Amino acid sequence: MNIDFNKLNGLVPAIIQDNQTSKVLMLGFMNEAALEETTKSGKVTFFSRTKNRLWTKGEESGNFLNVVSITPDCDNDTLLIKVNPVGPVCHTGADTCWNETNSGDFAFLNFLQHFIQLRFNEMPEGSYTTSLFKSGVNRMAQKVGEEAIETVIEATNGTDDAFLYEASDLVYHLMVLLASKGYSLDDLGRELKKRHK
Repeated sequence: MNIDFNKLNGLVPAIIQDNQTSKVLMLGFMNEAALEETTKSGKVTFFSRTKNRLWTKGEESGNFLNVVSITPDCDNDTLLIKVNPVGPVCHTGADTCWNETNSGDFAFLNFLQHFIQLRFNEMPEGSYTTSLFKSGVNRMAQKVGEEAIETVIEATNGTDDAFLYEASDLVYHLMVLLASKGYSLDDLGRELKKRHK
């Protein structure tokens, strides 16, 4: 990574983003030593302009930012660092430095989609998802149909908990079928966006 530290007198902005929710958590600054320490330790380390030293986020609170990826922007003078945060990020106790809630269980679908794709690529033994892929498209499509029927039954005659359980099964099996056909939820989003006027 060839980062241009010269534009801001040895510093570059580092945008910290939650890897699962895509929520921007905070902005800090790094010098070369901070970036090196972040890469080495796997925990985000900034150059603190107020403390005038390297500062690992969470060194006092325990709310570390565990690095998933570091990507420079097109000018190589800003970093996007995707993390898995441990606890709230802001010193005020808020989830983000903009006092936003960093939830978004819907974002878990993105994680699950990547997990399913990983299973498709690696086919590890003993995995239920692998067994679905190995069963073939007809069986996967049949499972989607079965889960759809169970979802309808619970929606009309069951409990809310059972309905959500079966609806979750339906979405999971549909995601597996999509992956087997070379598609993802993004493709469904594009199709639905075309229809939305």
